[in-house]
Amino acid sequence: MKILYSTEAVATGGRTGIAATKDGTFGVDLTTPKELGGPGGPGNNPEQLFAAGYAACFLGALKFVAGKRKIRIPDDATVTATVGIGPRDDGEGFGLDVALAAHVPDLDRETVDDLIAAAHVVCPYSHATRHGLNVRIGVV
Repeated sequence: MKILYSTEAVATGGRTGIAATKDGTFGVDLTTPKELGGPGGPGNNPEQLFAAGYAACFLGALKFVAGKRKIRIPDDATVTATVGIGPRDDGEGFGLDVALAAHVPDLDRETVDDLIAAAHVVCPYSHATRHGLNVRIGVV
């Protein structure tokens, strides 16, 4: 795959700590939710960050496929990503559950259904969750 854009982020402290991009344009305090045994309170968690990224990416994919079909997506269109975490059935760790819901005013349901099916093929988050992701691990 030809990489068109790349970014780096560093996390310190795990689920209760901080994370930031190396270029300094994004930073977030991390707090483990009470439901996962943490203190809860202010701060965000990886599931929230994944939900926000997936929602934004999927809406971008929706606009991309609509544009190819000469269909205008209104500016107030939204995608809501609901991300849950829990123990996997195999007992080996944790897994994610994702639901995506698109709201596209002024378009009929059949058209939106067709567009979100096509966006699910185009969106890199959707592709990664369906087909796996090339992850290289190492030590710095």
